[in-house]
Amino acid sequence: MNSTADGDILAHALLPVATEDDALATARALEPYDPKQVTALHVVEKGGGVPDKSPVEQSEELAQDSYAAVRSIFPDADDHTAYGRDVAAEIFAAADEVDASAIAYRSRGGNRLMQFLSGDLSLKLVTDANRPVIALPREKET
Repeated sequence: MNSTADGDILAHALLPVATEDDALATARALEPYDPKQVTALHVVEKGGGVPDKSPVEQSEELAQDSYAAVRSIFPDADDHTAYGRDVAAEIFAAADEVDASAIAYRSRGGNRLMQFLSGDLSLKLVTDANRPVIALPREKET
């Protein structure tokens, strides 16, 4: 991980995105910080012995739509698709693979029950990462 050797935390931001709307909102939240390079990441959740949450083809189409949304803000953004059951672990592995200087994400919110059921991805990101994690601000919902 030498991307932060020059001290620029936004030399290469990995941007995990879930849906097209999420991708657009996340890219817009990152835009004011002017990262030098952006790689959008979509994790296709695999069931690990149980049925997948959605068909792989449908998930891959969702990933492509998400990447297009990120590119509407960052036209030169790269994309990376990962497959696995543990979303946080896949984000960390992707950050290593693309040599990201930081992981920039936007919390998807939800109540405590939703956070518990999802394994509280935000908590895993900020406590288990081996590189800086940037929590992007959320728009106030009215």
